[in-house]
Amino acid sequence: MRLIILTSLLLASGLHAAYAASLQITTEHSPPSSMLGPDGVVTGRATDKIREMMVRTGTDYKIELLPWKRALMQAQTQRGTCVYSTSRTPEREAMFKWVGPTDEAEWQFWGRADHSFPLTSVDDARKLRIGTAIGDARDEYLRSRGFNVDAVSNDLANPQKLLLNRIDLWAVATRSGSTGMAQFDWSDKVVPLLVFHRVKVYLACNPSVPDELIDKLNAALADMRRDGTLTRLDRKYDHYGK
Repeated sequence: MRLIILTSLLLASGLHAAYAASLQITTEHSPPSSMLGPDGVVTGRATDKIREMMVRTGTDYKIELLPWKRALMQAQTQRGTCVYSTSRTPEREAMFKWVGPTDEAEWQFWGRADHSFPLTSVDDARKLRIGTAIGDARDEYLRSRGFNVDAVSNDLANPQKLLLNRIDLWAVATRSGSTGMAQFDWSDKVVPLLVFHRVKVYLACNPSVPDELIDKLNAALADMRRDGTLTRLDRKYDHYGK
C-alpha cells in the first residue's frame, strides 16, 4: 500500500512539474503591443517581453492571437492559460494570478478632429455616446460608472462609427508616446481629446497556474527591469507606425 501511495505521489509530482512548465498564452491584435509579423509569428512590444520571460524561466508556451473577448475568456476558463496585455482592475483582481506590470497605459477619449462639443473633464463625457469593445476593461469601467456606452465586438469598428456620427467618443487604451494609430487612414480625422484614467497592464493567468511559476515569471520580469531589457524592448518599437 505504501508503495502504491508513493508511486501515485511521484506521478502527481511529475505531472504537476510538466504542467507548471507549459502555458497557453492568448492576446489580441493591438499594434504595436501584439500583432502578426510578416512571417506569421506573433510579435510586438508586449509580446517580446512575454517571450523573454518564458525563455528566462524555461517555460514551454504557445501564443495565440484572438479577438479580445475570446482571449480573455480562455484565460478565465481554461487551465494553464494566460492573457496579455490585461488591465488589472478591482473587478478582475480575484479572477487571475498576475505577472507584471509589463507596461502602463492611458485610457483616453478619442473623437473626430472636427468635433464641436466641449470636453474638458470626464463629467463632460457623461452626456455623450462612447464607443467601447465587448469584454474590455474600459467598457466595464465606464458602464459601471453610468456612462452611455455602445460596445462592439471589434474595437476598430469604433473610428468608423465616429466618422459616421454614430458615436461621439471612442474609449482607447494607449501607451504614452505610442504612434500605433498613425498607420490607419483615419488617423488625421480621429484624434485623442482627453485622458480619463491610467492603468498598469499584466500577464493575467488562470488560477490553476501554480504559484511557483507565477513567482518565477515575476522574478524574471524584475530582472529584466533591472538589467535594462524592458527599456531596450520598448525602444525597439518607438518609431512604429511613423
